[in-house]
Order: sequence, then structure tokens, then C-alpha cells
Amino acid sequence: MLNFHAPSAKDYEWIHPILYRAGLPGADYTFQSMYFWECYYGEVAEVCGHVTQRLSQDGVSTYLYPAGNGDVRPALEEIMQDAKQRGEKFCLRGVTDDRKALLETLYPGKFTFTAYRDSYDYIYTVEELTELHGKKLQAKRNHCNRFEQDHPDARTEVITPENLALCREMVKKWYEVHERNEQIEQEKTAISRAFDHFEAVHMDGLMLIDNGEVIAFSMGARMNEQYYDVCFEKAYSAINGAYAMINREFSRMIAEKYPALEYLNREDDMGEPGLRKAKESYQPTLLLAKYNATLREEE
Repeated sequence: MLNFHAPSAKDYEWIHPILYRAGLPGADYTFQSMYFWECYYGEVAEVCGHVTQRLSQDGVSTYLYPAGNGDVRPALEEIMQDAKQRGEKFCLRGVTDDRKALLETLYPGKFTFTAYRDSYDYIYTVEELTELHGKKLQAKRNHCNRFEQDHPDARTEVITPENLALCREMVKKWYEVHERNEQIEQEKTAISRAFDHFEAVHMDGLMLIDNGEVIAFSMGARMNEQYYDVCFEKAYSAINGAYAMINREFSRMIAEKYPALEYLNREDDMGEPGLRKAKESYQPTLLLAKYNATLREEE
């Protein structure tokens, strides 16, 4: 069997370079996603020069489609054998349309593909989110203008290890007014890891401050040459325009810091109706479809 292990912050040093060179658009292919959401995605392993992640549940081993350079088939063969040795059914997640086509070429008729809408990533051009041009984003411009009128003294501040405690306090208050459920508890674990290892896993962050209090913040990490992952965004929804402002200002900060970037991946909506509506309202450039692939003979 393959040597899977629970990810730690130290794994950034070998996982991130592989993922960066792979240059994939999906938020599954960031070290931050793998580490912060271990509770949801499982353990990690290196397989034939590729990175994958595995979660065992109800007799099924679900693997992230391997990411790396070169021929992927040896890695696929290894993880299929791994599931067999464990006596579990085999499933691949994070299969995008191009990888679906490749699997159908490599293994004709062997896989069944099921679209998983809750995991589709919302991807936007950097220009769209920094400038909010055009009629389709007029409402977002209006929200920002309203916020600036209502909060003339509001300011932004880059998140550092020295001021990170202010974000911890803000998110604690945010969770206090939101109903607890499994999804919230998983997110709390994920965001706590981001705070605890902010520097070690090379995070960026920006907070929005008014009257000496953090009212919104956003954090993320560079995925590769073209793509950036916006990992977390929190704001007090009762403050009109706070979400729109932190979105715009964080996007502008990232665009200035990484001028080669072309796209911002704001991740999936986890099937949460309010989050889906909010992400759709920004009119994504690309809604990155993903499939689960299962072996036909194991259906």
C-alpha cells in the first residue's frame, strides 16, 4: 500500500513545488486546501512524482486525481492498486473535463463519471474583481460606493503575524452569530490552521477596519503562475458593502503583489444556497466543472 500520512505544515516544502509546476486551475490543487481541509479530504502521498490525497469512507477510497508533470498513468495505476490492497472501492475526485477526456482515452469504457456541482470552482479574471467594470458588476460597484460613503474613515491593513489576533477575535464573533453545524465546525478547523501556520504556508491576508475594529478580512495563497486561491473571506453581513469591499481590496492587493496572475479562484460553494448565490452574483469567468470517477465493474 502507498505511504499516506496526515498533512502537516512541513509538507508545504515538497507539495507546493509539485502543484505550482503542474499549473492546474482547481482549488483542490493547493497545499492550503489539502492541509486546512484535511478533515474533508484526508491524507496525502507522493505517487510517481505526483501528489494525491485519499479519504476512506463507507468502504470507498476516494483519491484526488494525481497532480504533477509527466505521464499520469503510473500514478493512476498505483492508486487503483492501493484501493484494491485496502479492500475498498476506488473513486477519483477533482476530475475536470480535460482529465475526464484523458481517462476515457487511457481507460476506454472503464469509468463512470458523475458531475459533483457542489465542488465546482468559481474562477474570475483578476481585472474583473479589481475593477468591477461593466453592467454585470454594477451592483458590486454600488455596494462599494455605499460602504465608502457610510464609512469614510474605514481603512485596510495587511495581515501579519503581529496583528493576526485581531482576525481571530473577529472570526470568533462571526461564528457566535451563526448556527453551528458540521460544515461550520469543519471550517473553524480549517481557518484555525490558516491562522496558526500563516507564515509557514505562505498566506496573504488583508483586513478591513472601521472604528478600530476588524469588520472583514480575506486570506489566500498563490497556486501557480496564473492562478490564485482565495481561501477565506469573512465580513459582518449586517454592514452594507463590507463583503464587496474586502473582495475588491484584497483582489487589488493580490494583483499588485503578483502582477503575472490572471485568475482568482474563489473555490466552491459547498452546496450552501447563500454562498452559491453570492459567488454567482460576481458572474464567474469560468465555473470549473468537476466529476467523481468510479470503476464500472465496481458499481
